[in-house]
Amino acid sequence: MPRLILLAAVAIVLYILLKRAQAAPPHKRRGEYIKLALGVAVVGVVILALAGKMHWIGVALTGLLVVLRQLGPTLIRFFPLLASRMGQAAPSGQQSTVATDILSMQLDHDSGELHGEVLEGPYKGWRLADMQREQLDELMAYCQSRDPDSVQLLQGYLEQRFGSYEGAADQTANEEPTGPGGLSRKEALAVLGLDESASDDDIVAAHRKLMQKLHPDRGGNDYLAAKINQAKDFLLG
Repeated sequence: MPRLILLAAVAIVLYILLKRAQAAPPHKRRGEYIKLALGVAVVGVVILALAGKMHWIGVALTGLLVVLRQLGPTLIRFFPLLASRMGQAAPSGQQSTVATDILSMQLDHDSGELHGEVLEGPYKGWRLADMQREQLDELMAYCQSRDPDSVQLLQGYLEQRFGSYEGAADQTANEEPTGPGGLSRKEALAVLGLDESASDDDIVAAHRKLMQKLHPDRGGNDYLAAKINQAKDFLLG
């Protein structure tokens, strides 16, 4: 009976891990499936060890594998060469980050491309690039019901990705950008893609470059432009 209870508990845990992996955002599913596979391996090793069918060295090696898997992200941060070989190196070039209650958006200074991630709602943790048009429409409806700033930010992304987007036009066409709230110095620097060592000339140059990227012919966005202007004004005092 105790063995049956143990097996039932293990099956329940593995089922929960499987459902968690299936529900994870696309870019995180691989990691969740790896965790599931490691969990299955550990359970198998424990069962074999308890039955006396596995040497203690095999148990130790399995434990080491699990530890290395958990410490992997930390090791990668300390060894950039390892990160690049594993395809996890940080992207090159400057990026500006603008966040609302629902979205976090990055603007690449070189290409002018927008990349974003959902912070709240049914698609929390998803990258916008992994979402299909229907899913993005659902996200837009969610933003419209909760946060006008997120609507404007998401519409800029959709217009850049699809060339045009009319889904939110009726609700936003006659509205002025709500304007960002108060910024901290750290947030203002993030908006301009700068660090604490930035000089006034760096701030002016970053602002000019970003405003060129936000020209209407290149996917301009009123909300982003307002954020960038406010960040410059704040930093220059």
